[in-house]
Amino acid sequence: MAANEPLPGTADIWEPETLDWIELENNARDVFHRYSYSELRTPIFERTDVFARNLGNETDVVQKEMYSFNDRGGRSLTLRPEGTAGVIRAIAFRGLEQGDEARVFYFGPMFRGERPAAGRRRQFHQIGVEAVGNDSPWMDAECIAMLTQYLDQLGISGSRVMLNTRGLPADRPKISAALVEYFTPHAPAMCEDCQRRLSTNVWRMLDCKNPACHDIALKAPNIVDLLGDESRGFFTRVCQGLKDLGVSYELAPRLVRGLDYYIHTVFEVTHPGLGAQDALAGGGRYRIELPGGKKAVEGIGFAAGMERLLMARASLGVQAQPNAEADVMVLSLGDNALLPGLQLAQQLRLDCGGLRIKADFSGRSLKAQLRGANKAGAKVALIRGDDELAQGSVLCRDMTSSEQESVALTNLAAWLRGKLPTA
Repeated sequence: MAANEPLPGTADIWEPETLDWIELENNARDVFHRYSYSELRTPIFERTDVFARNLGNETDVVQKEMYSFNDRGGRSLTLRPEGTAGVIRAIAFRGLEQGDEARVFYFGPMFRGERPAAGRRRQFHQIGVEAVGNDSPWMDAECIAMLTQYLDQLGISGSRVMLNTRGLPADRPKISAALVEYFTPHAPAMCEDCQRRLSTNVWRMLDCKNPACHDIALKAPNIVDLLGDESRGFFTRVCQGLKDLGVSYELAPRLVRGLDYYIHTVFEVTHPGLGAQDALAGGGRYRIELPGGKKAVEGIGFAAGMERLLMARASLGVQAQPNAEADVMVLSLGDNALLPGLQLAQQLRLDCGGLRIKADFSGRSLKAQLRGANKAGAKVALIRGDDELAQGSVLCRDMTSSEQESVALTNLAAWLRGKLPTA
C-alpha cells in the first residue's frame, strides 16, 4: 500500500466525480422538499447504545461491523453504521409531542467494518429519509412512491420495488416458531451464521446470501400467511396505496431486512446494473425505543447508498457533465503584472457572477500559460504585460478561434458578459 493511498474501504473523491455526488444531493433536496421533508445533520459518532439498543445485539451490524471506541471519559462511542437510530435520537432530544410528526432527510458517511466490495466501502455514504410519529399505512405507500420519484429524477430506470411485511411484534412468536420448525432439520446443511441464527435470530435465515441457504429458504413458510388480522390489513392497505399511486412492486416473501427495529412494511429497490448484490435502496416501518427506554416512536424511512446510486446511473450511461476548470484565465506576463492580475481576477469574480475565474501566477511564458488555459477549458484568456498595464487595457483572446482584441479595463466586465452570457 502506497504511503499516501487512502485506507482500504475508503476513497478520495475528485472532480468530475464530485459533480455526480452533487447531483444526487441536489435532486434529493428537490424531491424531498416537495414532500415537506426538511434536512437534518446528525453527528458522525454516537453513544454505542444508540445503535446496539435499536439495531439488535444479534444483528451482523452490531456483532461484527461497528467501529466502536472508548473516549477519554470511558464512554463507548461508535461511528454511525446507519442513519435511522441517530435521527431518532436527535428527534427525541428536540422533543416530539403526542400527535406530532417529524419528516427529515439526511446525507452523509456511514461506517461498517465489512469486506470492501463494488459499491460498498467501509466508509460509505447514504441518502435517507425518516417520517416519524405517523403510523398510517398510507404514509408507507407515499414514502416508497417518493423514493421511486427520486430514482426517476436521477435517470435510474429499470429498478424493481421488492415488498414484504414483518407484521407486528405480537405476530412474531408464531412466525418464529414456524421458521424454527422448518429450518431445524435443514440447519446442518446451512452456513455457520445460519446455524447460529437458528437460536438467536431465525428471521435472518430467510435472506442469507449463501447459495445453499438461499435455496433452502425458498421453501420456508410465507410470513404473510402467518400474520394476524391487524397486520394483514395494514399490509393490504400499503399495497393498495402503491397501486393507486402507480408504483409497481413485487411481493418478496423472504425479504425481512437485517435490523430488529422493523415492523410491518419492509422493502428494497434493486437494479440490474449493480450485479449480483443488486440492492440499491431499502427501508421499512420501524418502532424504536427512545433513550431511557420509557417509550417508543414509530416511523417509516429508507436509505440509499450513494455509491450504489452512482453505479446504477453509470450502468445506464447517466453522468453529470463535467464543468470546465475555468471559464476565464487571467494571464500575467512579467513580475509587474502579477499583483494587478490578482486584483483583476478578484474584481471580475465580483462583477461577473457565475463565471469561473482563474489567475495564473506561474510567471511562465505566454505560450506555456496559454497551454494551461486550454487544459483548464477556458473560453477566454485575459493577457496583460507591461504595455497593457501602461495603456489601462487587456488583450482578450478567444481560446476557440484564437482571435484577439484589446479591451479597455473599464469596459472589460461588460465585454465578458456579452462574450459569455452565462455571467
